[in-house]
Amino acid sequence: QEAPVLNCDVMPEFPGGTAAMMAFLFDNLHYPEDAKDAGKEGRVLCSLVITDTGKVTNVHVVKSCGTQSLDDEAVRIINLMPDWTPGMQDGKPVSVHYTIPIMFALK
Repeated sequence: QEAPVLNCDVMPEFPGGTAAMMAFLFDNLHYPEDAKDAGKEGRVLCSLVITDTGKVTNVHVVKSCGTQSLDDEAVRIINLMPDWTPGMQDGKPVSVHYTIPIMFALK
């Protein structure tokens, strides 16, 4: 198993692309009650690795929004993601470091 790369010829892709990923996040996000009650909003930046088989692994928060329940929900929802199309380098699938911002905004 080679170390994950930051950039590759073809970056990994969520099944159906970015729009499908946004729809997935929207459909599966549960705004934590404590954060809602406290009026907490913000952006949680999560780091993950998309493996050479497309699995989502090693999900963790790299930049918190300052509210633990929002951080936890961001990690939870990314861990729910289906397998991605893996990144490719020199025609071979590779593991890739990936960063996803999850926005929490009260309507």
